[in-house]
Formats: sequence, C-alpha cells, structure tokens
Amino acid sequence: MAYQVHQAIIRTRKRDVASASLDRADAAAAARGDARAFERIYTRHVARIHSLARRMIGPDDADDATQEIFVRAWTKISSFRAEAAFATWLYRLAINVLLGRRTSLATHRGRFLEADAAIAATPARPAATDLRMDFEAAIERLPGGARQILVLHDVEGYKHEEIADMLGISTGTSKSQLHRARMALRAHLDR
Repeated sequence: MAYQVHQAIIRTRKRDVASASLDRADAAAAARGDARAFERIYTRHVARIHSLARRMIGPDDADDATQEIFVRAWTKISSFRAEAAFATWLYRLAINVLLGRRTSLATHRGRFLEADAAIAATPARPAATDLRMDFEAAIERLPGGARQILVLHDVEGYKHEEIADMLGISTGTSKSQLHRARMALRAHLDR
C-alpha cells in the first residue's frame, strides 16, 4: 500500500512539473480577465483541491470549500507573481481558506486529545470493504487537527516546518501529532 501511495505521489509531481508552464501562461492570461484560461487552471487543479478539502474539513463541506477556493483564486489571481509554481500558490490559498473555514465552522483545534478515542470508537471494517475506503473513513473520523497534519504531511508532502508555520504550532508538536495520528490509523486498520 505504501509503495502504491508513493508511486501515485511521484506521478502527481511529474504531472505538476509538466503543467507548471501551462499554469504560468494561463495565470497571466486569467489575471488579464481571460475566463477560458482560468477554466483551464480550474480543470487541471479541481480534483486535487477537492481532495485536499475533503480530507481537511470532511466530505460534507468539501464541495462548498472547493468553490470558495476557486472564487478566491479568481479574485486574487493578479497577486500571483510567478516566483513559485502556480500550484504552490493555489495550495497555499486553499489551505488558508480551509483553515478559515474550520474556524468559522467552530471546529475545535484539538491537538489529538481525542484521536485515540475517535479511532477506537470506529467499528472495524466489514470483510467486504475495500481497504482504501476504510482508510478514507478512518481519516474522516480523526479530529480536524489530526486530519490536517496527516493530510498535509503524508498526502500533500509538506515538511513539518511548513506545517508548523501554517498552523501556528511548533515543529515538535507537528511531529508528535503526526505520529499519534499514524498510530491511531494503524490501530483501526489492523482490526
């Protein structure tokens, strides 16, 4: 399973490199008001942004959050300076929107205090359930803070220092919370 996830991440990053020049050109055109250029950007990035939203704030709010992220991107695209990859700029914007949504939805910023109990309360997967679906369900049952760090580090590939900066926590806290989240997921998946 870990090998497959690793290969998927590599394929995704290769695709990102290939689309980086397209993104720069489309971002410049969209900043001048070209809606078709922004539509191409949307098409290239919507699946990953929606996946990030689903994992960070849950499936119930992911559609609305994805829409809000792209509306915000359209209004702020002129601030993209092409100093970094467009995808990096978009993900940073998405994370800021998602963090703001979590706060506005009054989702507590628990630091894994309930992670072990949340996973322990999750029923074991039925024999016929696909492992991926069970993994997604286990991630969704993590408290919001735990889910955020796990997704940002293990799925999106951010370093602990970057996560600490984004969430306003220490690097050590990010590392320990990621470890506890992984242990809670492992305990659930081993059932």
